[in-house]
Amino acid sequence: MAARSSPTSESPMVQWLFIAIALGFMAIILVLPLYSVFHEALARGWPAFLAALADKDAQAAIRLTLLVAAIAVPFNLIFGLAASWAIAKFEFKGKAFLITLIDLPFSVSPVIAGLVYVLLFGAGSFLGPALKSMGIEILFALPGIVLATIFVTFPFVARELIPLMQDQGTGDEEAALSLGADGWQTFWRVTLPNIRWGLLYGVLLCNARAMGEFGAVAVVSGKIRGQTTTMPLQVEMLYNEYNATAAFALASLLALLALVTLVLKTALEWRFSADLAASTRH
Repeated sequence: MAARSSPTSESPMVQWLFIAIALGFMAIILVLPLYSVFHEALARGWPAFLAALADKDAQAAIRLTLLVAAIAVPFNLIFGLAASWAIAKFEFKGKAFLITLIDLPFSVSPVIAGLVYVLLFGAGSFLGPALKSMGIEILFALPGIVLATIFVTFPFVARELIPLMQDQGTGDEEAALSLGADGWQTFWRVTLPNIRWGLLYGVLLCNARAMGEFGAVAVVSGKIRGQTTTMPLQVEMLYNEYNATAAFALASLLALLALVTLVLKTALEWRFSADLAASTRH
């Protein structure tokens, strides 16, 4: 068989130059920062690294981060499924406006989002004192952190599923309904299996962003040490106190999360591409 021709007319030297520029950029922007984080975290050895992670404030930050993600991600999962189902499977007035609202957190600064919650639930608002009189604390407590995290992360699942479900169309669902399946049976046995890899991909990105969110959480949390500080906030506080070893030790966990997310993301992309190619052949 004849060798495949290059889709471009550039010489091999130019092609290798572009590849070298891309790899050099990635090394400077991604690899070197990651290396410095792990290097600084282990600069004083494993005992100091483990001691920093065993600190009670660090443990509280880790627990709070995991708890916030465990609450926010399922909410965004439900919202993403409902929104993508409505947008991809039905025609209704205001669909374009709904898509715009879903994209809103991508264009609004997280700090502004946190400030909005301060205005809604602060001492000078109507809702804040009313909720406080009922014993419900929003700001500087877990509910405020969860609300801010949900706001900045809710587009991720929907944005992965909407184009996928639009490409699939409604043919499979219509066939299932014509064969006597009801709405829930159609969803569980037809729609959900078709979108499972895209759904997992969106949940993965949502979870990574939820654990790493800083701006919005910094505004609504009050940064109460051991109570309302998530891992990113705890890293900032430790670094500002010149406790570099503890700061980089905790930051290394976030960096490790990013690496694990990257590996899982690549695996899901490969699995989704394989399933798509198989369905295309059939």
